[in-house]
Amino acid sequence: MSPRRWSEAGSGGPDVELCTSVRDYDEALTPHATPGRTAVVMTMGALHAGHASLIRAARARVGDEGLVTVTVFVNPLQFGAGEDLDRYPRTLEADLEIAAEAGADIVLAPPVRDVYPGGEPEVRVTAGPMGERYEGASRPGHFDGVLTVVAKLLHLTRPDVAFFGEKDAQQLAVIRRMVTDLNFPVRVVGVPTVREADGLALSSRNRYLAPAERTTALALSGALFAGRAALAAASVAPTRATADPAPSAPTTDAPAVDAPAVDTAATDVTTTDGTTVAAPAAGAPPRTVLTDAAPGSTGTPLPRLVREAARAVLAEAADHDPPLVLDYLAVVDPADFTEAGDDFTGEAVLAVAARVGATRLIDNVRLEFPQRGVRP
Repeated sequence: MSPRRWSEAGSGGPDVELCTSVRDYDEALTPHATPGRTAVVMTMGALHAGHASLIRAARARVGDEGLVTVTVFVNPLQFGAGEDLDRYPRTLEADLEIAAEAGADIVLAPPVRDVYPGGEPEVRVTAGPMGERYEGASRPGHFDGVLTVVAKLLHLTRPDVAFFGEKDAQQLAVIRRMVTDLNFPVRVVGVPTVREADGLALSSRNRYLAPAERTTALALSGALFAGRAALAAASVAPTRATADPAPSAPTTDAPAVDAPAVDTAATDVTTTDGTTVAAPAAGAPPRTVLTDAAPGSTGTPLPRLVREAARAVLAEAADHDPPLVLDYLAVVDPADFTEAGDDFTGEAVLAVAARVGATRLIDNVRLEFPQRGVRP
């Protein structure tokens, strides 16, 4: 049975074991890990409802008899010069409470010396061309730092399945590629973005936003939703989109551990007030699949149409006070984060990054560009 030994100030609430060293974690993990039912959720702390959704997904996957570890580690390798490493929020006591309530068994919060015992590592995992696009272009070396710490934490926590948020879409893509290319014996699961009721994607950096900045920041999700709506409206008569089927029940089947595996990520969106747009059931067509779709009456290719609709919202926000300063807006293939061309079909990610005041924010939605004449 999994260990539960920490409770907030003896309040009698849910317990979680806190390990502040890798040695403590090894001692906690060894007697309690169940083969095939060990999960990890990697975080940098400052947990919020989005992280809680990852932990709940992990608990649902491994079941009551499985073990869920949450790592809390602010990784210095993924912060570039002038970024917010020093001011990144550290809220361990609150993190423990959220992790416990969501169903974690262990929180591993190691010091830097445990993760990088030889100091800054001379040998790192390199993200390659995928790590040089979009986020990687704006933050050189960022994904090398991400993959290096993810690889280290996978070795240290030894999970069967690892959960990451879809909000960091490019990060999820490079982690999946690393797991596949380097034969990590772990299954990677993407968990849908959690949003505030007004649409703003939850982020630990949202706390930096002043009220006026937060209003401007709503343009990120607004642009994504405008792009998605433009795609839905572009189908040829009959103009309609396929309805979302009900989501499938969470699985607790133990993943195989002798070969790497990648889950097809769900695309539902959960808001903090509990509203959920359902994900497709297994094997069903994804949301926003259009029937008899074509470039529309204007003849504009669908990827271009989506970008134009999104960019119009962002252009308006650039005139706000304070203004939104766009970094990038792109429709990309989620497999390798290359730009989707005019004739692109299949699953895509509409991704955006922008700065409001001193805060840089990212967001994305998943879309499906249909083949012409395809019917459900």
